[in-house]
Amino acid sequence: MTTTTKMIPRTVLGIPGLQQPCTDRKCPFHGEITVKKELFRGKVVKRDINRSATIEWFSSHQVPKYERVELRRSRMRVHNPSCLNAQIGEEVLVAKTKPLSKTKHHVIIQKIQKNSLQVNS
Repeated sequence: MTTTTKMIPRTVLGIPGLQQPCTDRKCPFHGEITVKKELFRGKVVKRDINRSATIEWFSSHQVPKYERVELRRSRMRVHNPSCLNAQIGEEVLVAKTKPLSKTKHHVIIQKIQKNSLQVNS
């Protein structure tokens, strides 16, 4: 018995869902995942076939002994929903979720254009 129900996208943290069809159960807009208000902003540096991605961002850290500032890199494994399908080099907004796998605890919720300033993290 097959029933075809049209998935109506939800609004997640004020971000409207995409109207593209999505069968991903781990999608925050069309699936069963709820997101928390802990947000990160980063650039996609690696993608996998199984809807995973790695994002990274840089932060400056003061070194008082040498009176210098060093640049630190942070990386995170995230879920890349099939309706968003973020590519390498794109800026994305990531939200915390329940653990999706051993290393993934966050999901991409928005692609950020270069000229828009929506979230400061």
